Amino acid sequence: MTLSTRWITLDGAVNVRDLGGLPTADGRRTRLGRVLRADNLQSLTVADVRVLLDDYVLKNVIDLRSDAEVRLEGPGPLTRTPSVTLHHLSLFAEGGAHTDVAADTPGTAAGIDLDRILPWQRRDDGDLPEQDRSIAHYEGYLDHRADSIVAALRVMARADGAALVHCAAGKDRTGVVCALALEVAGVHREAIVDDYAQTGERLEAILRRLRGSDTYAADLDARPADSHRPHAAIMDKFLGRVDERHGGTLGWLGTHGWTDEDSAALVDRLVG
Repeated sequence: MTLSTRWITLDGAVNVRDLGGLPTADGRRTRLGRVLRADNLQSLTVADVRVLLDDYVLKNVIDLRSDAEVRLEGPGPLTRTPSVTLHHLSLFAEGGAHTDVAADTPGTAAGIDLDRILPWQRRDDGDLPEQDRSIAHYEGYLDHRADSIVAALRVMARADGAALVHCAAGKDRTGVVCALALEVAGVHREAIVDDYAQTGERLEAILRRLRGSDTYAADLDARPADSHRPHAAIMDKFLGRVDERHGGTLGWLGTHGWTDEDSAALVDRLVG
């Protein structure tokens, strides 16, 4: 990894980077080696795990995938690493009337509705332009899983070792949680948007990797690759919506139990 790119090279994941090195409004930069972001970790090699443990002292993994994704994909290598604590914090509403994963839907593989497990697969927004559809998904995370988002940010603020946050592609769910954390840390909005869009540099590799999994392949093949591209305007508009609807990220977090002490801990962790 270099400060200019922040990319972390692993054999078993293709969208891994450090949230360090980003400029804050008060003239500082976020600290390297504190919070990492990634795509699916199922295929990490032994060497990859050693990089994360030895070079980054990885202690906490925040898994934003749905319950169904976790079951279908099976346990990854970090689940067998005693020094790493796994925090499964789905950004989908799971169970009850608003579930995204209909575990009892007839005619589905293993009781799982494969058409409803992915963050871009909400079927009631088909008339929306692609970018607005993504923003609607992102607002849904806030509306339905504030508990998971707050918990994820609190894990990021822990003082022991590095935390790594991931989903399937490391783009949408991971992008939203990382953006909110960086907002709390006082990172320039432009830098937050740029970090989100940087996933686009690895999009082909991400999609190629996901197409190798039965969990994701059918949906990816049904849509053009560019429909998954993380355009900067998507995150910029989403954060603008948070400003308009909630008075900013801190305003939204404050209505869901986030405290000044939480903010201070996250700033200390990410910026120092």
